[in-house]
Amino acid sequence: MNNKKNTLIALTGLFISAALLSSCGPDKKQQEEQAQTVAQVDAVETPTVVPVPVVKGKLSSTIAVPGELLPYQQVDLYAKVNSYVKKLMVDIGSQVHQGQLLATLEAPEINSQLAGAQSRIQQQQAIYFASKATYDRLVNTSKTPGTVSQNDLEQAEAKKNADFANVEAAKSAYKEVGASVAYLEIRAPFDGVVTARNVNLGAYVGPGGKGTDPLFVLQDQNRLRLVVSVPESYTGGLTNKDEVTFTVQALGTQKFTAKIQRLAGALDEKLRAERLEMDVYNKDKKLLPHMYADVNVPLPSRDSTIILPKTAVVTSTEKVFVIKLVDHKAQWVDVKKGIEANGQVEVSGNLKPGDQVVKQASDEIRDGSPVKY
Repeated sequence: MNNKKNTLIALTGLFISAALLSSCGPDKKQQEEQAQTVAQVDAVETPTVVPVPVVKGKLSSTIAVPGELLPYQQVDLYAKVNSYVKKLMVDIGSQVHQGQLLATLEAPEINSQLAGAQSRIQQQQAIYFASKATYDRLVNTSKTPGTVSQNDLEQAEAKKNADFANVEAAKSAYKEVGASVAYLEIRAPFDGVVTARNVNLGAYVGPGGKGTDPLFVLQDQNRLRLVVSVPESYTGGLTNKDEVTFTVQALGTQKFTAKIQRLAGALDEKLRAERLEMDVYNKDKKLLPHMYADVNVPLPSRDSTIILPKTAVVTSTEKVFVIKLVDHKAQWVDVKKGIEANGQVEVSGNLKPGDQVVKQASDEIRDGSPVKY
């Protein structure tokens, strides 16, 4: 503003000087200088602008965001019971199938517990058979009136039922110990690749806990999850019908495509962004889990949106605005910017189709100043 004011003062001084000289008898050169000075003053006070009409339309674009490739399934395999590693069938990089045996463990005390549980079943069955035989004899004897009291008969029946319950409890205890024997075999829960092995033969292992390394890490690498976070301002209208393209640094400019499969439907509290997941089929195994990717996410085009050239929008330290032309005067109108593409930008504000705005806007064109077009 100070520069503009100083320019006006200087031009005005030149104009006055030229006028004084002309009073003494201006010649042709002086008249040309006077006309040029007047034109310069007029250009500063009333700038000439190029108007552009306000229109509505659709604007499609993409946003580049970083992403990460994650295994579709990943599991850390631990030992269920305290035991020793007896045999290893796989190593790092092994391709395994669901149910395949990966390692066998050994726990001698479990075998002893199993034998003990089996003995308790036999013991309880013997007691039950004895009480059942006693009860059956009393029932047969009670058929002769007055030989057995009703109380003795009921007591015998109760003992028989209690002994039968003890047999069932012993069988359940045997099954519990038998289930522990099954835990001595580590099997693959799904098809995948063994990406880590943290044990050797004879190692003592036990139930996993915090700070404990798993026996194996198994990953499903035939299908990967491409995970990205899209900023809040770009989330409106994203659907699982959109496709994204991405590249990874290890493979140069080779492009991959993936379809959006899952949207979080909520914003992350820290990033204020929505999580998107795409399934990437990786049959040739070119892509590896935990690779970083540069992802281009298509932004939805919105109907009935005001589209203007990017040059028509002024972004100052105080606000964002366009210069609307009303009766040959400049009028600043505050706007908010949306997506940008191909030299155009979406805006929202007090504008309607048919309005005229300055195509090459700047804050030097002051609010309320006259303009020519």
